Amino acid sequence: MRSQLVERLTTPHGIDRYLEAFNPSWSVFETRARVTAVRRQTEDTVTLTLQPNANWQGFKAGQYVRLSARIDGKRTTRCFSPANSVHAVDGQIELTAKINPDGVLTRYLRDHAAPGMVVTLSEADGSFALPEQRPERILLISGGSGITPVMSMLRTLCDEGYEGQITFLHYANSAGGQIYADALRAIAGQHDNVELLRAYADGEGGELSGLFSHQQLAAAVPDYAEAETFLCGPPGLMDRVEATWKAEGLEDRLHMERFTAAPMALLEDSDAEGEVRFLKSERLATNDGDTLLNQAEAAGLRPDSGCRMGICHACTCVKTAGRVRDLRNGAISDAGEEEIQLCVSVPVGTVALDL
Repeated sequence: MRSQLVERLTTPHGIDRYLEAFNPSWSVFETRARVTAVRRQTEDTVTLTLQPNANWQGFKAGQYVRLSARIDGKRTTRCFSPANSVHAVDGQIELTAKINPDGVLTRYLRDHAAPGMVVTLSEADGSFALPEQRPERILLISGGSGITPVMSMLRTLCDEGYEGQITFLHYANSAGGQIYADALRAIAGQHDNVELLRAYADGEGGELSGLFSHQQLAAAVPDYAEAETFLCGPPGLMDRVEATWKAEGLEDRLHMERFTAAPMALLEDSDAEGEVRFLKSERLATNDGDTLLNQAEAAGLRPDSGCRMGICHACTCVKTAGRVRDLRNGAISDAGEEEIQLCVSVPVGTVALDL
């Protein structure tokens, strides 16, 4: 099925287009997954259980995948971290999406996800993962929807019979808005080595209250300096935790995952010169100084995209010539051929894209 002969015989569509006519989850090259269950833990989240096809290679607890769906004919992608144990015997994975009011894909999943729906998955990626040699002491810190990768870590460790001490420190606006509240209570009740500490902004319930602080941490987890700490949450929480660890010289014991945009560099007026050449589609546009993703869409193209802030890599494209500025750090690329992310790249003079 992967041979060059089969590929030639099925040109221009490729073998996958014919296979999906029989079963949408069938694919020779892509990892596709069928939704087997949908539930809504809170008003602003949707949890999907997915059965991947045989191309799925698995994941490490803490890693993320890029989920893609076609919405109005356009492939849209976002990153999600599996929340299940890597040892799930049924081979299924669980993804929980927090609904972004301005987000295309999360709103689509909220409104349309149902058993039988088929989506596309990337292979698992990311360095935020449990090390192969499990630490003797573990501290998991999460906030809001950042709970998903550390939830996978907790479930994985419990399935392995991990005997070290685990403290799970979670921050949420309220007890009613906490994701995986029931699952966390059940795990803490079944495993004596798991300590659950919850802090709610509204002050109702939970073992702690208020925002993260060094004083709160020292009182609640006095041996935190001895633990390997895994952190995922909103920027404010992550900044405070990171500052605490840096102040005590513990950076090597803090492992973080961020799913928020990096600060964008200021654009320079001089960048808006030359042309943007879209080679495959044989289109030409005057460089207006906007991101290459926005300029491509303004030219009538529909490149794959997702987060639009440099995280999911869905809009990765080959630049064949010219220089671009990376909005995350202001760096200007070389003039040769290379892969770039359209959503965070602005052309500096004339640029040619394999698009």
